Amino acid sequence: MHPALSVILFTTLSGAGYGVLIWLGVLLVSEYVTGYRAEGNVPVFWAACLCVAAVLVTIGLLSSMLHLGKPARAWRSFSQWRTSWLSREGVSALLTYLPVVALLAMIAMAIARPPLESPLRTPLLPASAAVLAICASATVFCTAMIYASLRTIPAWRHRLVVPTYLAFALLSGGALLAAMSSVAGSGGSNASAFAVMIAASALLTALIKLAYWRAIDSQRLPATRGDAVGMPGREISVFERPHTEENYVTREMAFAVARKHARRLRAIALVLFGVTPVLAAGAAARFTGAAGVAFTIAALAVFAGAFIERWLFFAEARHVVTLYY
Repeated sequence: MHPALSVILFTTLSGAGYGVLIWLGVLLVSEYVTGYRAEGNVPVFWAACLCVAAVLVTIGLLSSMLHLGKPARAWRSFSQWRTSWLSREGVSALLTYLPVVALLAMIAMAIARPPLESPLRTPLLPASAAVLAICASATVFCTAMIYASLRTIPAWRHRLVVPTYLAFALLSGGALLAAMSSVAGSGGSNASAFAVMIAASALLTALIKLAYWRAIDSQRLPATRGDAVGMPGREISVFERPHTEENYVTREMAFAVARKHARRLRAIALVLFGVTPVLAAGAAARFTGAAGVAFTIAALAVFAGAFIERWLFFAEARHVVTLYY
């Protein structure tokens, strides 16, 4: 498949934004259960994280519209939520904004009316945080299912596609949250917890992705060229191409990447999103004073690795329509 830059940016940026929202929702619920420690600028930091995540999600959603033939009609995609994963993704994305706005409103009220802790003790805050984590997770799930539901592309119709998307969202969101926390000056005391979170997410993501790559390397198309032309069981050779110039099918569906290039890009991506975050997390846990630098490096490496991985996700996928060509 042709790797469209708009779709790569959408899945990478929005995935990181939803990852931040998932982790933040879990954090707010756990803070409420264990007792708030909302002294100082912690609620301000929560609000900043919500805004950054919302910006990433919005940029990602807007970039996805660049791949549409008529972006002005994108609103029609919401009408088919009963049968279309694309529509369900859009509905989930819009619903996710509701708990974001609710949490920002509660945090703003808490900042405006001291003491800072009292307005944040209402059960409405952890309830909104839980809804936030659920909606963000559901949106990432729907995004993955857009591809995992396509039977015509065997590499996407795989049980590890959904776990891969969720793992990358948690990894990129966790790395970004740790970097923002350290830059804001509140990550030193939590450096060890962030380090464990990033290292565990990176290892899990790397294992899932390695298993996926191994599976698609041995995967064949579910049909042959003979099946494609109505002569099953026979070896068919191409005498003359069915077209004289490039068309939409060859441009979008028949993109191919050389195996040697794919191996090299896989190795680079694995180092960026699998190895570098683990090393950076270890450095942050060992040298808490440099946690900000280490977590920032981890976040940048994860974003770069996710971008390459997502490009390969599209470039290595083969559509069954290529059997005709």
